Amino acid sequence: MQTLTAPEAAEVRALAAAAQAVDGSPPLSDQVLLHLTDPGEHLLVRAEGRLVGYAVVQDGTGELVVAPDARRRGTGRALAAQLLALDPALAVWAHGEHPAATRIATGLGMQRVRVLHRLARPLDAPLPPVALPPGTTLRPFVVGQDERAWTEVNARAFASHPEQGRWGVEEVLVREREPWFDPAGLLLAERDGVLVGSHWTKVAPGADGVDEGEVYVVGVDPAAQGGGLGRALVLAGLHHLRDRGLARVVLYVDDDNTGARALYDRLGFVTASTDVQWAAVHDTPGTAARSI
Repeated sequence: MQTLTAPEAAEVRALAAAAQAVDGSPPLSDQVLLHLTDPGEHLLVRAEGRLVGYAVVQDGTGELVVAPDARRRGTGRALAAQLLALDPALAVWAHGEHPAATRIATGLGMQRVRVLHRLARPLDAPLPPVALPPGTTLRPFVVGQDERAWTEVNARAFASHPEQGRWGVEEVLVREREPWFDPAGLLLAERDGVLVGSHWTKVAPGADGVDEGEVYVVGVDPAAQGGGLGRALVLAGLHHLRDRGLARVVLYVDDDNTGARALYDRLGFVTASTDVQWAAVHDTPGTAARSI
């Protein structure tokens, strides 16, 4: 276990940004980028003093990125092999499902265990109106007041989720410190003053450098599911992002989350890219951290 220094973390972020600009999709997850300076298994590859490859193990999964101008030299395969040397049963993400990643994974005897789709939609296309269930109201998140209640509902909504369900208050606080955090973009649904669901939106630069909205986390308390609240929360967030003047919105959803995929299809989302998780042994697929 080691810890990246602040300059090393900045190098990793720059490496990820360079890869995203070329590939069109983020090479590292939001969770990894938020916790770069946490203790963990960090692998750094340098060429002539420049960082050209990075891999990490976090929360039982691995991720890696190679500089676009340093590819086809065996760096990606070497990093993947080192990750498996740390844990032969490790699941490793290949964000963007690039053919080179598929060749590396299959060459190492790995198989697909999870497929995550990145969906996109233009925000200048018509949006249905927001129809909240009777007795439900919406308000923005209040910093310093709503963290614990939000975390408790999120934990119930994602109780079986391999990542999202483990979020504690600290995960909210970490994101509150990010430059993209906007409490007005975290919409809370209440009934009789009790939180029953939320839609956390995010605004950040896309691969082309233009800001885009994201359906970051949509969660509904199991006791409040089945009455259309999930659809209403999704639409409320989309209206919020459109009113901010954004041209497009993206989200992530698991391939096997058929209910959410059907909703997003009806709302005009299409697949922009696909992330694949590979492992040498088959694990039970989870559900997306950023889907309803």
